[in-house]
Amino acid sequence: MKRILILTLSIMGLSASAQQTMTPELLWSLGRVSAVGISKDGKSIVYKVSTPNVAENKSDSKFYTIPVAGGTATEVKEIKDLLADKYLSADGKLQLTSKEVKVEKFYGNDIYTDLDKTTAQIYDGLDYRHWDTWNDGSHNHVGFHPVNDKDKFTDIMEGESYDSPQKPFGGEEDYTWSPNGKSIIYVCKKKAGTAYATSTDTNLYEYNLATKKTTNLTPNNPGYDTYPAFSPQGDLTWLQMKRDGYEADKNDIIVRHKGTAINLTAAWDGTVDSFTWSNDGKKVYFLAPIDGTKQLFEVNFPGLTKIAIKVTQLTDGFWDVNGIVGFSGNSIIVERADTNHASEIYSYDLKKKSWKQLTTVNDATYKTLALSKTEKRYVTTTDGKKMLVWVILPPNFDAKKKYPTLLYCQGGPQSALTQFYSYRWNFQLMAAQGYIVVAPNRRGMPGHGVEWNEAISKDWGGQVMNDYLRAIDDVAKEPYVDKSRLAAVGASYGGYSVFYLAGIHNKRFKTLIAHDGVFNLQSMYGTTEEVFFTNWDSGGPYWEKDNAAAQKTYSQFNPVNFVDKWDTPILIVQGGKDFRVPIGQGQEAFQAAQLRGIKSRFLYFPDENHWVLKPQNAMVWQREYFKWLKETL
Repeated sequence: MKRILILTLSIMGLSASAQQTMTPELLWSLGRVSAVGISKDGKSIVYKVSTPNVAENKSDSKFYTIPVAGGTATEVKEIKDLLADKYLSADGKLQLTSKEVKVEKFYGNDIYTDLDKTTAQIYDGLDYRHWDTWNDGSHNHVGFHPVNDKDKFTDIMEGESYDSPQKPFGGEEDYTWSPNGKSIIYVCKKKAGTAYATSTDTNLYEYNLATKKTTNLTPNNPGYDTYPAFSPQGDLTWLQMKRDGYEADKNDIIVRHKGTAINLTAAWDGTVDSFTWSNDGKKVYFLAPIDGTKQLFEVNFPGLTKIAIKVTQLTDGFWDVNGIVGFSGNSIIVERADTNHASEIYSYDLKKKSWKQLTTVNDATYKTLALSKTEKRYVTTTDGKKMLVWVILPPNFDAKKKYPTLLYCQGGPQSALTQFYSYRWNFQLMAAQGYIVVAPNRRGMPGHGVEWNEAISKDWGGQVMNDYLRAIDDVAKEPYVDKSRLAAVGASYGGYSVFYLAGIHNKRFKTLIAHDGVFNLQSMYGTTEEVFFTNWDSGGPYWEKDNAAAQKTYSQFNPVNFVDKWDTPILIVQGGKDFRVPIGQGQEAFQAAQLRGIKSRFLYFPDENHWVLKPQNAMVWQREYFKWLKETL
């Protein structure tokens, strides 16, 4: 009898363990997997696992290898000798690298050396601050040094007040050797001050080591030119956007072959995230958003022949393919995630069209969880279009019950809303707390054709707001949605969306959450650091009275103009070091809500930028987020 009781309790324990749900603490204990590359011998994948250490307010990282065919992971202390170094010159003598160089003087104690305690900063143009950092006159410069002497750095951009890698997010992908090692190709926006802040015109430059001369390789393209790489045959390849000032323009793959620039994706109705050449140089593999996911594609390379260029989607499913690692036999190694699983490394067999999971860093955790269910729903918009809406249902969902429901408003405004796995806006976590999440691929999302993607520019408060409301109204028809307990939540443009919806939702929502959202389009124009963005999306400056597009934006689409209609509790989150959507946006919104007598709370992170990156701040964010929903929904 005792043995039966113990067995019964054991089964009950296993059942209880399998039914636990995601919590903020558990989310921030997961290992974050990122591939580094395939080893020189082609036998292993090298990857890093970063694990947040909330108690120490930092992350701990370890490196591992795993066989390309799958197997046991092995921790390694040093990875340099495992990987081929693409930043080593063809003759093995020079190392390509970059370093920050002080070029200009903007700080008072640099200009007036006798006043060493002054804190003054002096600027004659914009770009005085970017993302989360003030311009102190230092710039990233590409250069090289002898392999065994790092101190002998040759700065190929000496004296230039420009950056390569690009700030704030550029990295080693911004520069590369030519195949023969006689020149260096790098990305740079050679503009400064106000011209820098109002343009997206980066170009590819070639520095010749023998002549020490630099040549602009893309002088005729006014938009972004990025991600330089060479095909196995030595053809320069890169990503290109056509229009200056439009950061979300269609991104195409360009190959310069025998002096001719060939656009491999010109006729394809989509935008490219990243690419890599096949080993034989006959195809280019790339990643792109498509129908609410990110998938793997290929395009053939015909050279100058009359063979037709054809783009083919290779993978499909409820997941995101986030990074291409390399090749192994008939397989391509990638990173993959979905709304229930953080990124892991997978192998995809290009011939068999089959998947194999290689790393299992978080599998043990997920096996103990009751997972949410993601449904793909199509809603007809007010103008007769078909819109994809992701609906994430709580674990152990019961259609006979009624659930509070969150309308998730994506940022960007032209960021893909896919099967992404976020450590802040985490759908699995929200659903695990008993909320249904409604995530519409509203106007402005890439992955539904270029026209759909572009429709949001200069129309921030127009059709897209109808898209939001149609999505939540459609899902709210379901008997399991508690129509009296709806919320709208979002960050960045999603935060703007919440502020705007606050004035037009007609009592649909019981509570609201806006993080780093744009509240006042006029003051946003006057304080944001990338003016090209507001010029493009708002239509221009607010003072141009004869500019119809701009005037419509600042009058009809400005949330500040509808505060008199606010009547809903709102949590406002703001980063103190956010220069993209500066602190005044959150302050203005909170002050308006408070002075109107609306229940509101201001969650302020003085040391965070447009994101929340520090582990303990992230935990506060999660706790306050769900506390607010519990209080008001």
